[in-house]
Amino acid sequence: MTRAAAPRVDKFAERRAELGAAALQALAELGYARTSLREIAQKSEFSHGVLHYYFKDKLDLILCSMRQYKARCVVRYDQVTAEATSFDELMTGFLAVLGETVRREAPLHRLWYDLRAQSLFDEGFRTDVAEIDKSLEKMMWRVMSRFAELAGEPLRLPASVIYATFDGLFQQCLLKHLSGDRQAISALQKNVRLVVVQLVGAPTRLQ
Repeated sequence: MTRAAAPRVDKFAERRAELGAAALQALAELGYARTSLREIAQKSEFSHGVLHYYFKDKLDLILCSMRQYKARCVVRYDQVTAEATSFDELMTGFLAVLGETVRREAPLHRLWYDLRAQSLFDEGFRTDVAEIDKSLEKMMWRVMSRFAELAGEPLRLPASVIYATFDGLFQQCLLKHLSGDRQAISALQKNVRLVVVQLVGAPTRLQ
């Protein structure tokens, strides 16, 4: 019976993933507090009945969508980190991804910060938000560990402090960008470059 049930469970999970990805833009547009499954259905191509079948409530759908989106974000940075063979190459790739994700996906990041703020009040999804946040902290640790390796210097701060620093810069940039500041992204890239060099130094150049 277990073997027969497995494919059905997998298909259910796959369908949830598909629906979560498809509904993400609608969620980002509406935000957490102003939306319901019915409103999400109206903004997407799926019926309220379909969404209700696969998700018990809007929170279930939002967390499913956000988990997938942040997982994709992590892959992008991991790819840049893995492919870089020099400090400068990693810096160029890292800053490019940072700028592009704000430029193209600001509403999705806004939704993430909305959820994270809501988790301070609602214990129902605090654990899920903490897990997503931890995955981003680990991602930044991998990025900075690679910078340190390429610079030939050790990291002197814990992962939590490093993540908090970059997350603060990113959120500050996002707010300015959404407010119409055309210099927000370039300022983020400049500040991130400064922080990286302060944390690990620049690589020693051969004379």
